[in-house]
Amino acid sequence: MSGAVLVSPAEAPTRAGPGRRRLALALGLTWLLVTGWAATGIGARATYGARVTADEPQYLLSAISLAEDHDLDIADELAERRWRAFHAVELPEQTRLLPGGRRLSPHDPLLPLLLAGPVALGGWVGAKLALAAMAGALAALLVWTAVRRLGVGLVPALAAVGVMALSPPLAVYATQVYPELPAALAVAVALAAVTGPPGRRGPGWWVAAGLAVVALPWFGVKYAPVAAVLALAVAWRLAAPPPTRPGGAWRWRPLLAWAGALALAGVVYVAAHLAIYGGLTPYAVGDHFVGGELDVVGTEPNYLGRSTRLAGLLTDREFGLIAWQPAWLLAVPALAALARRRTGGWAAVTGVLAAGWLTASFVALTMHGWWWPGRQVVAVLPAAVLVLAWWAGQAGRSRVALLAGVGALGVVNLAWVLAEARAGRLTLVVDFMATTSPLYRAWSVLLPALRTPEGWWTWVLHGLWLAVLAGAAVLGWRGAGRQPAGR
Repeated sequence: MSGAVLVSPAEAPTRAGPGRRRLALALGLTWLLVTGWAATGIGARATYGARVTADEPQYLLSAISLAEDHDLDIADELAERRWRAFHAVELPEQTRLLPGGRRLSPHDPLLPLLLAGPVALGGWVGAKLALAAMAGALAALLVWTAVRRLGVGLVPALAAVGVMALSPPLAVYATQVYPELPAALAVAVALAAVTGPPGRRGPGWWVAAGLAVVALPWFGVKYAPVAAVLALAVAWRLAAPPPTRPGGAWRWRPLLAWAGALALAGVVYVAAHLAIYGGLTPYAVGDHFVGGELDVVGTEPNYLGRSTRLAGLLTDREFGLIAWQPAWLLAVPALAALARRRTGGWAAVTGVLAAGWLTASFVALTMHGWWWPGRQVVAVLPAAVLVLAWWAGQAGRSRVALLAGVGALGVVNLAWVLAEARAGRLTLVVDFMATTSPLYRAWSVLLPALRTPEGWWTWVLHGLWLAVLAGAAVLGWRGAGRQPAGR
């Protein structure tokens, strides 16, 4: 796995990066801009009659219980109808009655734990403000990583991170009470530790990376494959010979320490879940997993049918990433270029994306769910943003202008939808696809309607988009081969 770094010594950037004060100012402004923009979505309704919906009330009730009762038992919160503040209509229960009258939400506890303080201070609004602040921190960290680790200029880094952090789905999940955005922040922390030119990292970086890797399954067991890829990347960086001694001995002591720490974390995870939930996952306490915890994957999964998601996660008319932010399409040639250049950590970055994408394609019950599009891949999108920043910084101003111009369409799309949602004309979960945004209306007709296929034409469009994605990858691959070394 030569992918623990993203810039090899031969390709380390020769231009001087921005000064510390200039970079610090840029990071501070990025945090303020993204946090403020995300916070504008707090007033938008998730559904008619509810500020939050689906799994969101469950996370909030667990956070309330942790803040007030210091446990995960939400039986008293349900009995007292504490959800009335953010869910006007009757709340569908997801829990089953446990011995002693306990009820536990069938969701991992780390997000409620993080939101317990904000909920105690500001209720559901406090929780959403905390998530918006995390979105700002994620954007600032991605800018820092692009500049300091990948050698990207400040302008390309700000352009790439800016348009993606201010548009769907990252900006939407910045105020929806799901673990997606905090998990994305954890992924970004780990990537900041394992990317960049070979060299020493202070112990603080490895502690941060370790906490990020261990935290991911506690946000949701679905993030375990991504955590495994990041754990391998950290192991490589810890064990590989120093760059000043090529061909030197592998460093087994830090590798063994890392393996031991992960083993201990795994034991704690299993023991805690068995003690709290009576199973290896929180799904053991859900009232609708009648066939066992694996029902969350599907009772009779059709993996051949799910293969359409490999492209559909990008191209679906309603739930595809590019339907709402066309600039995500540029990630395809960018990834191909990164693979062609093999610039150090290409394996770590692409491994994170592959793990998340394959999980969303074949393990997730559906891609068309009771949520805003892109939920299943939000956690790994920081890797795609970093690749876009690297790609934009390889060819001067032309790519920066292209990325910023196309990306602005996604920002306008979100602004339009948020304005309609705040005015009560639609919601962010039930009927977001009914937006009157002229950009979305004109663009989406070119995309396949995979949720509700329109006969043979849907599959023609799907085939055409498969060809487009393949063509974009070929162009990215060939373009990378024509670039001079060191660019």
